[in-house]
Amino acid sequence: MTTIIMVLSLVSFCAGFIDSIAGGGGLLLMPALLFAGIPPQLVLGTNKLASTIGTSFALINFVRSKVVVWQVVATGIGFSLVGSFLGSKTILFFSNETVGKMIVLLLPAVMIATMIPRRKRGSADALSKQSLYVKVPLFCFSIGFYDGFLGPGTGSFLIMAFYLFVGLELVQASATAKVFNLASNASALVVFLLEGKVLLTLGLPLALANVAGNYIGSTLAIKKGASLVRAFLILSFCVLFVSLLWKYYLS
Repeated sequence: MTTIIMVLSLVSFCAGFIDSIAGGGGLLLMPALLFAGIPPQLVLGTNKLASTIGTSFALINFVRSKVVVWQVVATGIGFSLVGSFLGSKTILFFSNETVGKMIVLLLPAVMIATMIPRRKRGSADALSKQSLYVKVPLFCFSIGFYDGFLGPGTGSFLIMAFYLFVGLELVQASATAKVFNLASNASALVVFLLEGKVLLTLGLPLALANVAGNYIGSTLAIKKGASLVRAFLILSFCVLFVSLLWKYYLS
């Protein structure tokens, strides 16, 4: 059992590291927990415990470095929560396979867009009213809906939306997305805790490892800038692409 906890903690560290920079850490930790023989509902709850605590430390690091764009948070958080709620309700009536297959087809285009050099952006203070009051609510609602409906890669999609369409730099986009990730994770974690679907004896060691990964990853993102975020964003999308391709086309 000790060996299993050590291996899973190492995976949790790597998941936290990747998640803090580009999102997608759950794509590593959740399959590892399933492979260890943990029931799916307990996997979801235990993963939420580790990711919620880990994300909070990455966010603290980003807040201290003043790279979170609070204007985007203020105009988007409500739409994100409403979208997530509606998405979770919708999945009760419709299959998520069609959405999963569409995401697989769209991911290569998203990865290519990530690699295209962008012209120098202005400061976050100069965001247009259209970006703040039209684009941010639209993308936050849409991606929030996706989070409630399907889920994998939500943080990565938020980063890309903030970067490609709203006008944030990659590090700002990554930092700002953490606020939305934390709100979503914390909300889900409360539900799992109330339902007794969290393995605390395993979740706490995983949370500590996840905190370490998140802290180191966010520190490197702040120091190294857009090049590091871009590299890990592509890695995150590749992992997401392979996992969804296997689930919806090959299995």
